[in-house]
Amino acid sequence: MVNVINDRTTDYAKKVVSGEILASRKNILSCERHLRDMNLKVLRYHFDVERANRVIKFVELLPVPKTMENMELKQFQCYIIGSLFGWVDDEGNRRFTKGYISMARKNGKTLLLAGIALYDLMLGQEPKFERTVGIVSNTQKQATLAWKDAKTQLEALRVKSKTAKQGTKITPSVYELTNTKDRSVIKAFSREADNLEGELISTGIIDEAHLLKDTKVYEGIRRGQTFMENPSLYYISTAGSDLTVPFFDEYNYITKVLEGEETNERYFVFCAEQDNENEMHNPETWIKANPLLEDENMKEVLISNLQDDISEGVAKGEINSLLIKSFNMWRQDSSETYIQLSDWQKGYTDSKLDIKGRDVYVGVDLSRSEDLTALSFIYPTSDESYHVDTHVFVGTKGSIQEKSKRDKINYEKLVNTDNATLTTAESGIIDPEQVVSWLIDFINDNQLNVKAICYDPWESSYFVTKMEKETDHPLIEVPQNYRNLGPILKQFRLDVFEKRIKHNNNPNLNLAISNAITKMDNNNNMILDKKINRQKIDALVSLVTGYSQAMNHKFDREFEKFILSDDFGF
Repeated sequence: MVNVINDRTTDYAKKVVSGEILASRKNILSCERHLRDMNLKVLRYHFDVERANRVIKFVELLPVPKTMENMELKQFQCYIIGSLFGWVDDEGNRRFTKGYISMARKNGKTLLLAGIALYDLMLGQEPKFERTVGIVSNTQKQATLAWKDAKTQLEALRVKSKTAKQGTKITPSVYELTNTKDRSVIKAFSREADNLEGELISTGIIDEAHLLKDTKVYEGIRRGQTFMENPSLYYISTAGSDLTVPFFDEYNYITKVLEGEETNERYFVFCAEQDNENEMHNPETWIKANPLLEDENMKEVLISNLQDDISEGVAKGEINSLLIKSFNMWRQDSSETYIQLSDWQKGYTDSKLDIKGRDVYVGVDLSRSEDLTALSFIYPTSDESYHVDTHVFVGTKGSIQEKSKRDKINYEKLVNTDNATLTTAESGIIDPEQVVSWLIDFINDNQLNVKAICYDPWESSYFVTKMEKETDHPLIEVPQNYRNLGPILKQFRLDVFEKRIKHNNNPNLNLAISNAITKMDNNNNMILDKKINRQKIDALVSLVTGYSQAMNHKFDREFEKFILSDDFGF
């Protein structure tokens, strides 16, 4: 008689792909990859069901910290843990050295975090001795909370098992759990301290990764893993409200991996989120962001609590916060946010506009010497919309690598596209003559009909003088003040909302929209505000500057002309 092994990991994937379990688009793609890869003979990894089940069984021995009762893992939890530990190569090394695990709050994240940490402490083999499992978060307090959950579960194991008690040690004073047999530890770290330096963290678990403002934690962990054969790094977090943090970059990257735009066989993704905002009003879809709803015993309570959260959030006008926390959707949660990135993306089109011979409005934002200079182009189209694009000139003073890291744009890669140009000046300072020459060549090469070149008068004398000498294009000064920019900013935002602004996902514009914050004067006029130097909005400033004239463009209304012509009649 053949002993059939229950594959709880793959069972979940099959139910998601078949539609038996409703899931987010990203998780459908994740499950499709799992099933597809199991049938790929050329893949250098295979799925070890017994190994996956062994880890699942271990985690199910751990009590839930809040109730101290053992709980059978839900199907989605089996899929996550089984995937992370079950996919291996022929030598038994884990396939997934990196994991992105995200879901709405109160969905059993702690059980996953503690389970992964304790398994690697007690039974891990990578490396065989002196493993360091690092639980890292934005603050020591947050990291300590997660560590305390693992401590509570280890204490319960020590009560049940004499072997576990003899082989482990708990040192609360320094936040360490120790496997005394092989000298492995679980430690809590904070990005606030320098204690990551010098640590060889074999398994790094970054808790609430959306709170980290820079990549120091990630880089600190990865430096320590340089010479390890099979290290692991896991992000376990909800979505956030700051679209400039590294975890949002990670979110965009895993989207490309799942969509097949990027290839990364060693990155596991589980991202439970609503696929659109309207689903907030449809409880049947809430399992997409709240996978714990698969538990029928908890479903009624969870839905009731979510309904209460929605009612309260709507009453208080806190929809963004609700979408972030309860439905795991990235949203700019600021009353000063100029345009939501989600609204901006509604204007995305993958069709390229043929700009040859077109009318164009040009906006110019001249930079500080080591900063960015941005040129934006606004093309009125036949459907009374505007196709917009931007080109930036990048100063290299202080190294292009540091600038790429600071702005979170790979400028070295970007200059190989039509979106950016590096300065040719040896000093690394942007050369205004290079900007003028590029702009003139671009206009001439594409036979553009320039309706206006709009510029900020700040330090623009060279640019204006040079353009006046070499061209006859109309130059229009656009002062950057509340009175002048307020109406322009409001009209541009309205046209974005009405989907009259089309674009091809220019990364410079996407970054600028993500960073754009407004401030108001006493007359309720707005202006764009740069809160910190890293947050680049140069591309948007140049675009809005050009829009000051483009917004008044006289579209060629053929039907209107026909109605008013002598040829029209009944």
